[in-house]
Amino acid sequence: MLPIWRLLLVLSAVVLAACGNGQTTTTVTLTGSSTIGPVMTEVARRYEAANPTIRVDVQTGGSSRGIQDARTGLADIGMSSRALKPAEAEGANQHILARDGVAFLLHASNPVDSLSDDQLRDIYLGRISNWQQVGGKDAPITAISRANGRSELNIFQDYFDVAERQIKPDLIAGENQQGIKLVAGNPDAIIYMSIGTAETDQQAGVPIKLLPLAGVPASSQTVADGSFPMSRVLILVTRDDLAPAAKQVLDYALSPAVHDLIEAQAFVPAR
Repeated sequence: MLPIWRLLLVLSAVVLAACGNGQTTTTVTLTGSSTIGPVMTEVARRYEAANPTIRVDVQTGGSSRGIQDARTGLADIGMSSRALKPAEAEGANQHILARDGVAFLLHASNPVDSLSDDQLRDIYLGRISNWQQVGGKDAPITAISRANGRSELNIFQDYFDVAERQIKPDLIAGENQQGIKLVAGNPDAIIYMSIGTAETDQQAGVPIKLLPLAGVPASSQTVADGSFPMSRVLILVTRDDLAPAAKQVLDYALSPAVHDLIEAQAFVPAR
């Protein structure tokens, strides 16, 4: 058994680590969309610097996870890169953080500069399997789709009016960065991806390019002016019984104070 003085020292260390200057630390948990995750991580860092008694824990896992976690109380705030479905809206509130578009990405070396909606649909339905069929080189197409629960998959299905069972991908990507790496490492790959994420990586030198859709360039500017056809809202999801610390984090994330962080990820802040 530890001597009483050693036991007191251990207990004191635990209390000091938890409280720090006599103040308890409150943790606010966010889960969900990997598209929103990087933005909210930066928001969290800035907020924590000004509010040392609040810790903001940001986890990804997909929009469906974020919505479900927020609705059930597993997370204080959910992150979703799509609007709530009617069945999800009961007992939940959505707050628009920003807007983003979903575009098709190719390796920068791919000579194909545009694809029609019909060609894109046929690639993902398995009807077009070689780049030569759409004006490219003689090479098999590696069609990368998105994992179930990812908002990009829902947006793709809605825009092209296809069921998930009809899609015949060669690979499935979960997190955005996984998808970016797959295309950057494969000159014959194609994926549909967040415009904001893709623009940020492209500007950082990743060898990818964004294809126009229906003749509209894929860019944060066309998302902002509403002309890009495959766009979406990025939202934060909460319940009515939001704890005070979580409400403070939510209000901060929706304020003009973080518009620069949102724009740094090439998203369009909600105004």
